[in-house]
This record gives sequence, C-alpha cells and structure tokens, in this order.
Amino acid sequence: MASDTIPIRQGEELDTSAIENYLREHLHNLPEDNLSIQQFSFGKSNLTYQLKMGEWEAVLRRPPLGPVAPKAHDMEREYKILKEISPHFAAAPEPYLFADESVIGSPFFVMERKRGIVLDTDFPEGITPGREICRSLSETMVNHLVELHSIDYTKTRLTEMTKPDGFMERQVIGWIRRYEHAETDIVQGVEQLKQWMLKNVSESETPAIIHYDYKLNNAMFNEEMTEMVGLFDWEMTTVGDPLADLGVAMSYWIQPDDSDLLKKGMGKPPVTITPGFMTRDEFMEHYARKSGRDLANMNFYQTFAYFKLAVICQQIYYRWKKGQTKDSRFAHLDKFVSSLIQYALYTAEKK
Repeated sequence: MASDTIPIRQGEELDTSAIENYLREHLHNLPEDNLSIQQFSFGKSNLTYQLKMGEWEAVLRRPPLGPVAPKAHDMEREYKILKEISPHFAAAPEPYLFADESVIGSPFFVMERKRGIVLDTDFPEGITPGREICRSLSETMVNHLVELHSIDYTKTRLTEMTKPDGFMERQVIGWIRRYEHAETDIVQGVEQLKQWMLKNVSESETPAIIHYDYKLNNAMFNEEMTEMVGLFDWEMTTVGDPLADLGVAMSYWIQPDDSDLLKKGMGKPPVTITPGFMTRDEFMEHYARKSGRDLANMNFYQTFAYFKLAVICQQIYYRWKKGQTKDSRFAHLDKFVSSLIQYALYTAEKK
C-alpha cells in the first residue's frame, strides 16, 4: 500500500522532544525507540501528523498556523466528541490524550492510527474500479451515515456539549456571520442567497449525532474497499438535524453530469464521477429507505450546504490573503467561493 504520509512541510514542524516527553509521561508501555513524526498530506484545515515509536503508531491533530476563526479548530472539543462516539461507532478513531498549548505552543490531541485506503480524486495505482466496487462504496457511505444518525446520543455526554433545539435557524445565522467576518471581496449573489436562506430555513428534524463534514476523502476503506475502517475530521460534529448532515455529504458528492459551475467550485472532481457510483438522488433515496426519514425539503438543506462549504473555503482564503498561512494550495480559493455561491443560488431555485 502506498504511503499516506509526507515529510513535514516547511513551517509546520513540531517539537519532537516535547511531544515524546509528554507521551511518555501520560501513556504506558511505549517502546524505547525515539519518536519520529511525518505529516499527512490530505486536508486543508487542521494539521495532522503520524507519530511512530518502533511498532507503536498514533495520529496527532493540531490547529492550523496563525490566527483562526472564533470557535473553530477546538482540539479539546473534538477529543471529547471522539471519546463519546468511538465506543458506539467503530470507524471513529479512539482518542488517547489531549494536551493544552503549554506543551508545543498550541493544543493538540493524539488518537488511534488507522490504516487503509482513502479515496479522493483518483483510485490508487493498480486498482481499476468496476461498477460493483463503486456501487458498494456508495452503499457503504450511505449505510454508515444512517448508522451514525441512529446512535442514541442521550446515552452519551453529548447531551451536555450540544444544543439541538433551534439547530437550523442557529446554523443559518451563524454561518452567515462567519462569512461576513471572513469576507475579502464582493461576491455576486451572496446577499440574495443570505436572504433566501433566512426566509426558507427549515424546521429541524428529530436530532441525531451528525458528523457535518461527511465525505469520501474523510473515510478510510480496507484494501478490498468493502468496509469502512475509519472516519476522520470530527471537528464539526454535534447533535443536530440529520438532514443537514446529508445535505453536506451531497455538497461534496459530484456526479458526471454536474454543471461546469459546480465542478469548477470543487476543483478536480472526486472519484464519485466514476461509472457505478450512485447519483445524489440515488444516495438520498437509499438514505430515505434505510433511515425512514422524509426528504421532501432537501432543497433547502442542499442549498445551505453549498453556502456552508463556500464559507469554509472563504475562511481559509482569508487566512491566506492576510498572510496568516503561506500554503499555495489556498491561493485560488476565492474562485471556488464564487462558484459555490452561484451553485447554491442555482440549487435554491430548483424545484
């Protein structure tokens, strides 16, 4: 299996000695080997690293460099979320420990290292995806989303950490504020979109645990690609409207006949354009059958999801434009933001 790590990017190095000392102080039975650290190449938000001592492996997550948006990149919250979910959802990595900024200058947490295949814009070299594999991957994604939404959150401490009442109204208002806080350029149609969402906000469904960043490249599969062995990036997880989670998943789920506007907004399309993958309609129909939920108002949830994705891209672009990060991958996210706003408007007008 090809390596999923790279040498640490310049400027994103960690204090290896401080981390090793902290691990040995708080975890038992670690090998005597020195700690080595590499970086995972995926992801545009939090920084994620592989920790290795002999045969022992783990994953460290920390916030991005520079100032971050208020309430974003909360490592302690994500650690606590995983503590509550991992015993009930096997794909969630087990968290081991949390450290405040006193150790390396920023908070971080350490969690289980899972191994498998992460699919993004291409299949691994040497794998020719047939229709059966693509259909199976689609069904696995739907089934795990339904499984997550079926967990009884009242049996966890998430009841103390979340506020499901009035979820969608609070989300719409909150994400509009986030956009305004990170705004850098005037984007055509954004004011029209804000007003549409405020006017059409949906009354929240019966609450459930939602991942809220559920997409193919946040999942990991076994080598046969028949099972999901990992699901990552639980930063946005909360208890809220499960259809908001489905809407977000669909905002990432690109299909072959999508307009150039959407494909431009997402950059290089994911492997979901490969023949055999479900369309968004098929995905939602399968979800409705498995979950028993009414999807009559999915138009609103999908529109909001495209706006939410645009805001996330805008927040990252804001950091790049202000010189808070030098990562060249972020230099053209303003074009993604504009395209996503336009596609959100297009989705809002669909019947």
